[in-house]
Amino acid sequence: VQAAIDIPFSNGLLEGTVNKIKAVKRQMYNRAGIKLLRAKIIYSQ
Repeated sequence: VQAAIDIPFSNGLLEGTVNKIKAVKRQMYNRAGIKLLRAKIIYSQ
């Protein structure tokens, strides 16, 4: 908590992107290959 006050940087944007990718991976589980997964990740951004 102290670091959040002292340091002006945040990794919130990266955490949001990782969370979005994980959600897409959960939706796509066992459906298709890496090409479709990559397309869905790029489209969701």
